[in-house]
Amino acid sequence: MSAGRGASALLLPRACGVLLGALALAGCVERGDFGRVKQNSAWNDLLQATGSVAAAGRGEPVSPYGYTDDEREFRNRAWRFLVPAHDFAWFERALADLAAKRVLPPGAGAGDPTIYHRALLSDGAISPASRYRRLSDDAAADARLLPKLLDVASRVFTADAVRLKTLNHAVAISPADIANAEARVAENRCLLAWVAFGLEQRIIEYRYALEHLVIETPQSDAVPAERSLTFLESRRALLARFDVPPLLGPPCSRAGSVQPAIEAAPEPAPPLVLKG
Repeated sequence: MSAGRGASALLLPRACGVLLGALALAGCVERGDFGRVKQNSAWNDLLQATGSVAAAGRGEPVSPYGYTDDEREFRNRAWRFLVPAHDFAWFERALADLAAKRVLPPGAGAGDPTIYHRALLSDGAISPASRYRRLSDDAAADARLLPKLLDVASRVFTADAVRLKTLNHAVAISPADIANAEARVAENRCLLAWVAFGLEQRIIEYRYALEHLVIETPQSDAVPAERSLTFLESRRALLARFDVPPLLGPPCSRAGSVQPAIEAAPEPAPPLVLKG
């Protein structure tokens, strides 16, 4: 057995054990703001280390460099778009937590348009009005927070341009330094691709939920919900100023199961309940 194959054989059971343990304990770990695992927890440190190894094994860019203040804020703000919108989607949220820590590939657990609707129906609400209100609030919050995230992303990419320009002129830089710097630039670009993918997933799930709520429990509360969703759909245009790479394929991944984050902006859905 070769050394590389032997190392892989040793890592596989360990990675499987971490994955199973993560799914089992996802609801029990200590949480910080916005539902994220607390940054200073031992569990978080374990996931970060495991995620770096797993991502490197999948051929994704991984850099050991520390984060700038803007890079850290970028990741904190991006987290909202990497996990399910409704906290009652607990299994999908557990998978998304692991994906956000890079233990699983980007988009793990995504692709089911019914997730948000099912979570709405299971949250214990008696009146349909509360479900419409939750949908409206979630879509409006996404639309409000996306521009702030993209402003931070713009600052990160400006700093990345400085980083790459410096590589061209520095004389005491090793090949490892160059590789680590380029990997961080790729990480930042691919995070935006992941946000774009998450935004599309949310829009699809919100639209599915709205259509089914109108069929199941039609009432006037659907109107503000659709307005919020339509506004969120219009925010797609904000991504046009960025050259967003595909989430599947170089430089983000050698292989994967999710579709590219952005190809062409989908046509707006026809009005469902709005008048005029």
